[in-house]
Amino acid sequence: MSARASIEEIRGFYAELMAAASLSSDPRLERAFAAVPREAFCARGPWKIVVNGRYVETPSADPVYLYQNVLIALDDTKGINNGEPSLHAAWLGAVAPQRGDAVTQIGAGTGYYTAILSMLVLPTGTVTAFEIDERLADSARHNLAPYEGVTVIAADATRQPLPRSDVIYVNAGVAAPPADWLRALKPGGRMIFPWRPSEKVALTLLARAESGGFSVTPLMRSWFIPCVGASSEISALKVPRSFAEAQSIRSIRITAERAPDESAIAIYPDVWLSSAAPGNTP
Repeated sequence: MSARASIEEIRGFYAELMAAASLSSDPRLERAFAAVPREAFCARGPWKIVVNGRYVETPSADPVYLYQNVLIALDDTKGINNGEPSLHAAWLGAVAPQRGDAVTQIGAGTGYYTAILSMLVLPTGTVTAFEIDERLADSARHNLAPYEGVTVIAADATRQPLPRSDVIYVNAGVAAPPADWLRALKPGGRMIFPWRPSEKVALTLLARAESGGFSVTPLMRSWFIPCVGASSEISALKVPRSFAEAQSIRSIRITAERAPDESAIAIYPDVWLSSAAPGNTP
């Protein structure tokens, strides 16, 4: 009977799966998932794995259990988890962090995907990671100490100015992204976030800063815990009536720069989402 594969081999196969899930041809994605040990960003095992909304405890603290496409509880009392790897792989493939990019992450948790982001922007890039939960932020600082160019800030990212960013990576559900997040994007900058305008709609949106405004590409469904300051606190004047209508969005506009028109699919005090491309009118 052959011996079990080493943890390095198991992590390497997991990384290969995540590279496939990313739908990207960038070989650095597989290398980043292979290089970052997931167990270093989770509490001491056994761990609680999320299955159909319930937690199932692993039989032991063997890290092999972490290299599955599953959520791992970070704080089960608050529903905070180490996110689904294949979803994040797809997000990383879509937002495409490059060497030298300045990345802002909102909702760092204990830092696992922060570490992967940092690997993708080496050697001169930076990652500024916001985490509102001070206990999680402390854990992230500790876990990320070996990674260069990473800063963890224990703060509410909706109340702090964001650094100028090539990529903004949002790990909490928002009803509407603050206008200041959009303004923080450099030309050509990308922001990926889970949009949650209603109970019916949970959709990943990829926004890009272009000369005519902010284009939007709807991607896959995504379910995240709410972002404090950018979810239930925001009163919507209009929301999409269906998931299909939400998928018709093609741009985000800042209300102070342009008032909502008949192309509006969702309207909030500071921003609105339109079915028209940036710079276009219906």
